[in-house]
Amino acid sequence: KDEQTVAEIMSRRFFPALITHKAWEGFRFAGHEIRITEATDCYGAVVWPSALVLCYFLETNSKQYNLVDKNVIEIGAGTGLVSIVASLLGALVTATDLPELLGNLQHNVRQNTKLKCKHEPRVKELSWGIDLEENFPRASCHFDYIMAADVVYHHPFLDELLLTFDHLCKNDTVILWAMKFRLDKENQFVGRFQKLFDLEVISNFPSLNITLYKAMRKGRMKV
Repeated sequence: KDEQTVAEIMSRRFFPALITHKAWEGFRFAGHEIRITEATDCYGAVVWPSALVLCYFLETNSKQYNLVDKNVIEIGAGTGLVSIVASLLGALVTATDLPELLGNLQHNVRQNTKLKCKHEPRVKELSWGIDLEENFPRASCHFDYIMAADVVYHHPFLDELLLTFDHLCKNDTVILWAMKFRLDKENQFVGRFQKLFDLEVISNFPSLNITLYKAMRKGRMKV
């Protein structure tokens, strides 16, 4: 089953028939062909398999996880593929990343969502752990979903990443997080994450070494 599902996920990717002056990859999600411009000299400007896993999940589980009119933020949006798919599925999306990635992110989001979405997606700078209350005030920012694909990798900002999850997440916020397991330091982040959030595995792809999690804040009031 894992191999069949992974084959279906990867079949959503296509490449230009002709070589062009701009490097791009194509994807088929939510009834649309999505063209993503990449920059191979930057990790954050490449589409990684975790993003495809999360997009496939959003599309194939759109009844259970209905995004129509939901307020969604993607952290570490990179090329914007997940944000684009969430927008095409009806969400009001804020795609965030580091300032040096915003130009390419904005280009991809605009190119693939203009006149196609119920809500125009927004692109906003978010450096993990920095000026969170100033840029995303707790009193006025409420997100139904936080989405993240492959945000845990070899970098020194895992403390800031956890702080960002904590700041953005309300009691009823659902986190959908696709993670590729690589190194022990990054893998240990899951244990730290579980001190603040209830974590549930909703899909697992051993052939890709990727797990898709659903998380909610610990200690929330349950109806």
